[in-house]
Amino acid sequence: MRNHHARFSLGLFFLLLFFAAGGASSQEPPSDKPPDNVAGKWALYCKDPNGSTSTKWLEIKQDGNTLSGHFKGPNQSGGIEGTINLHHILVRTKTRNVLTFRGRVDGNTINGTFHDRGGEGEFTGQRSE
Repeated sequence: MRNHHARFSLGLFFLLLFFAAGGASSQEPPSDKPPDNVAGKWALYCKDPNGSTSTKWLEIKQDGNTLSGHFKGPNQSGGIEGTINLHHILVRTKTRNVLTFRGRVDGNTINGTFHDRGGEGEFTGQRSE
């Protein structure tokens, strides 16, 4: 009985070791690819949290993964700060009612969601320059 328990324990050990090694090797390494280029002027066509629609504008400057620039909306304007990670963009406005845009870049378009103190809306962005 003792020999059987030792074999079982040793087998369980190797089984756990096998799965641990497999799990570690299945993770993808960080991407060496540069982020998408999002510099330029963008028109954002928004479905606002209150159900209305509006157009907002971003002028984005890009330095690697770091974004800066200017935001203009129907009721406010100000600076922006954000990041781009491969295809995923995050932009926050520096305005009295802060808007946070999250989306996925595909060439000259961006699709995603945005949040303000009124809730969540959706947007589609089109680069104009």
